[in-house]
Amino acid sequence: MIYVDNNATTPVDPRVASAMLAPLQNQYGNPASVHHAGMQAAALVEAARTRLAQLIGSREPEIVFTSGGTEANNAALRGVLTARPERRHLVISAVEHHAVLEPAEQLAREGAEVTQVPVDRAGRLDLEHLAASLRDDTALVSVMLANNETGVIYPLREIARLAHARGALVHTDAVNALGKIPVNMADLDVDLASFSAHKLHGPQGAGALFIRGGTPFRPTLLGGPHERRRRAGTLNTPGVVGFGTACEVARELGATPLEEMRARRERLEDEIRRRYPQALIVGAAAPRLPNTTCLCLPGVSGEALLMLLSEEGVCASAGAACSSGSLQPSHVLRAMGLDERLAHGQVRFSLSRFNTDAQIDQLVAILPRVIEKVSAIAVP
Repeated sequence: MIYVDNNATTPVDPRVASAMLAPLQNQYGNPASVHHAGMQAAALVEAARTRLAQLIGSREPEIVFTSGGTEANNAALRGVLTARPERRHLVISAVEHHAVLEPAEQLAREGAEVTQVPVDRAGRLDLEHLAASLRDDTALVSVMLANNETGVIYPLREIARLAHARGALVHTDAVNALGKIPVNMADLDVDLASFSAHKLHGPQGAGALFIRGGTPFRPTLLGGPHERRRRAGTLNTPGVVGFGTACEVARELGATPLEEMRARRERLEDEIRRRYPQALIVGAAAPRLPNTTCLCLPGVSGEALLMLLSEEGVCASAGAACSSGSLQPSHVLRAMGLDERLAHGQVRFSLSRFNTDAQIDQLVAILPRVIEKVSAIAVP
């Protein structure tokens, strides 16, 4: 199998799986309990909190563990707007993950006003439009750090400068950035940020929300004093431990795996361009994650291409995993102004540090015969 769908989820690092055995088998106490077993589990949680804080350049009390990126995004949007009732305006980009788009839509149904900022054909955010959208009652600006479909990276520090000048807070969905580019809270100057363990070789079902000290925030999950009263509920201790270990591994490895991913991604794209000059590498004119290739082939059905690739043992996707099965072109590509027929040919290859040169060679060999087969299939 050639697994190149790492923006959907990554394989669990063996060191992560090994670290998760202790809370599963021996140190299984509730970390909120005051007895010895509970204190052992709590120590594991706090060690994981420290590892995440070290990776993102934050303080430990600024990290709230969640069940994943979706919960963190929901908590950020609702938590800030609830805490700032005098401000009922929310600004987001048009290419956000559905875990931001749908909570924003729900908040709009509840009386908030939501402004979507457009992007250009390369996926770059219109900063002038964003600046003009800010108002005295803007509570929060939420822009992802890196797009999960195209890999395009957004200028969060500049966004934060514009937003803070108008008294607005800034949240970034950094789920698909962590582990692929350096992510530092001081450098970005954001107030809140969402993360998910399974995007950097940790387990599914564990995530975190960074909340900078002093940020107005009200919890959305109530029921206990957990996480300094910012998120009620018994923690998924094995998942949290796995998340912390994944952060520690990423920090120890440093930039070398990222540069290796970039080299493999560039080799793949060079070969695609050589064989198919009509192909579009979406977002190639903008800063991108080093692991992501979003490919559109004119006249080719992306859905059919993915099915044939799967038969060849290649696991890729047509965009966001949560949108799989939709017959509609990606909202990200529509926001970028791509022709609908071209957008129907979308395929995303997203690499990880576990991909090899040999796998790229295999993928390059498989693509032409699969594309030849699928080219006869009409695009809807």
